[in-house]
Amino acid sequence: MIASLGMYDRAETAAANDRLWAGIRDGLRARGIAAPEALTRGEGAYWPAWQAPDLVLSQTCGFPYRARLHGRVTLIGTPDYGVEGCPPGHYRSVFVTRTDDPRALADFDGLPLAYNEGLSQSGWAAPQNHAAALGLRLRPGLCTGGHRLSALAVAEGRADLAALDAVTWEMLRRWEPAAAALRVVAVTDPTPGLPYIAAAGADAAATFDAAAEAIAALSPADRETLQLRGLIRIAPEAYLAVPTPPAPEGLH
Repeated sequence: MIASLGMYDRAETAAANDRLWAGIRDGLRARGIAAPEALTRGEGAYWPAWQAPDLVLSQTCGFPYRARLHGRVTLIGTPDYGVEGCPPGHYRSVFVTRTDDPRALADFDGLPLAYNEGLSQSGWAAPQNHAAALGLRLRPGLCTGGHRLSALAVAEGRADLAALDAVTWEMLRRWEPAAAALRVVAVTDPTPGLPYIAAAGADAAATFDAAAEAIAALSPADRETLQLRGLIRIAPEAYLAVPTPPAPEGLH
């Protein structure tokens, strides 16, 4: 069995995520569903967990869900992070540049975008879709491997523009000194947020209820640390309807 909550897991949120998982785990066990004692962290928290036949619960991104995981996993629900300007359970990307860079987004037409990875909704797909709708072209630039690393690349001058998950951006503003060197130059339209998934055949209703109850039972401090407001049901079709742009390796 495996469970992971790696998408918004960092040193400052780890203890709160452990308490969240403990509540979900106990709720699952009370419903007769076996669950591991602790979360898996590190590289095993992502694709190895998402594709594991004994996955009890994890959080993935909307792009991997629609591109590779739909039909192979059980969609449980979508955490609501109360992102400003977004419906419950939705989020958006923020384009960031340095505070001393006066350019508007249109001024980056034809220039490179630093991105975390090519299968990221917030780091690649959303900014590409947004740019295309405006008639702009953002070339693939530095592939950083993570939103925090994208932010650091811009702050340190190794890149001029990046797109970050809005929830991650709030965490960076709170805990990363380098974020003070960045400003938001534009935001994308909202899309469905990062969903909870389980292995194919999992009891979606029972798992949803256990997770929703655990979120509701968090202390105010833990809810604030994780920015969690609740758990929302979003249909698979809403994820599948989000446009998929060309992969970065095809745009150089």
